[in-house]
Amino acid sequence: MIQNSSMLIDLNISVWTGRKMDKRVSEEIDIAKGTHAKAGNYHKKLLAGTQKLDELTKLVNAIRAWHYQQTLPWSDGGSRLLPMANFFDYKATLSDYQTQFDEAVSEFIAEYPTLVSASTFQLGELFDANDYPDASELGSKFKFKYVFLPVPDVGDFRVDVGEAYKADLKEQYESFYQAKLNDAMADAWARLHECLSNMSERLTSLPTPRVLKDGTEVFTPVFRDSLVGNAVELCELLSKLNVTNDPKLESCRKKLEVALTGITAGELREDDDLRLDTKAKVDEILSMF
Repeated sequence: MIQNSSMLIDLNISVWTGRKMDKRVSEEIDIAKGTHAKAGNYHKKLLAGTQKLDELTKLVNAIRAWHYQQTLPWSDGGSRLLPMANFFDYKATLSDYQTQFDEAVSEFIAEYPTLVSASTFQLGELFDANDYPDASELGSKFKFKYVFLPVPDVGDFRVDVGEAYKADLKEQYESFYQAKLNDAMADAWARLHECLSNMSERLTSLPTPRVLKDGTEVFTPVFRDSLVGNAVELCELLSKLNVTNDPKLESCRKKLEVALTGITAGELREDDDLRLDTKAKVDEILSMF
């Protein structure tokens, strides 16, 4: 049962935007451009000239991207399905990310007064001290919260609504449950298909040769080492994300894993026979879709 092999994870991360709409400037722009209605809004970057907040935002974006990679879709409200096979690795990395986030926020808040002072010069007439929250309140604008939840059992409706209504509620949840489970597995399949399609395309010989710096003509397309590295990582991850133990998904995953065992991107670039043989194996897996 999925309830015994997976759980739900709610991850919520928020960062102070550091932006503020300037109504006065917005009106001035409308007037200057001769608009006959409010045509847009001008938002100030309150800490213009510094990358400190941008670096924090990039960290959060990286955490979210990793979170989506390591889990499967479940609820429209943001809950993601986390297989127990991936729980310990996920939890360890999540803890590391939280430490990085907390340290970055503490560093930012410590530098905040200096950054605001610098903004008086960077923003010129656009600077307004009222736009900036007090340093003592700034911490509340950064959040890193998560909670692990059980996947609800289909028949677990502990409400007193009568058996007829309870049966209806159970039927509705069964439909929801199956749809979400299908969506989760479709996501896993889509990741594998995208990886295989990209590999097939990148390993295809060029119709016309390209010329290297030494004048040599080759039909090998340009691709990065990550072409193989990402595929190997996906094979490992899919072994954990196959929450329904789909034998066909496992078969495709295993075939790709075997096809790439002991092969490097450099070897694929240098050996045309190896590259074409690997492409044939990739295309064979694609034909199973």
